[in-house]
Amino acid sequence: MARRQPAAPRGGAETRRRIAVEAARLIAEGGLRDYHEAKCKAARRLGVPDAAALPRNLEIEEALREHQRLFQADAQPRQLRRLREAAVEAMRFLARFEPRLVGPVLEGTADEHSGVRLHLFADDIREVLVFLDGHGIPYDEETRLLALDAAREIEVPALLLAADGIAVELMVFGHDGLHHAPLDRVTRKPMRRAGRAAVEELIAAA
Repeated sequence: MARRQPAAPRGGAETRRRIAVEAARLIAEGGLRDYHEAKCKAARRLGVPDAAALPRNLEIEEALREHQRLFQADAQPRQLRRLREAAVEAMRFLARFEPRLVGPVLEGTADEHSGVRLHLFADDIREVLVFLDGHGIPYDEETRLLALDAAREIEVPALLLAADGIAVELMVFGHDGLHHAPLDRVTRKPMRRAGRAAVEELIAAA
């Protein structure tokens, strides 16, 4: 009689999948925005100590889209539309700075915890500050560290404000930045950007 072969051990792919699903739940339901933080927290909850088992950011995003399809099929699309409409209004208001929409609102994974993220382009950030001050719009100033490629990072000024209860983040680049997008944190490829007309087309097609 042939000897029965032992069952293959449960592989790393299944562990990564479980962590990705839990991380997606934490993002969708708990409001976590940082993918690395979400997957580390998910791994701890699942008792997985091996950092090598952590899923890639792309796996997290795929699990997030699946979670939204299964559990937020009504609410998430409504909120996404609201955020895209708010983005169009902000882009119309900021038209002189050639705004481009980026991030979850563009990619379609935004939810009730998300805000609108725009890239603006000006010779000097003071142009944007004077414009906002002239319209009596309060804002906070921060910086964001963005990767240009595998070896280079830049600090980009970010202005945080609110419009109709929606958080809006304005990252201000020089005009040369219009044609050189920083890397996306998920794909590690140049970040996808969209002008106002493209966002209006997304709204109309939904």
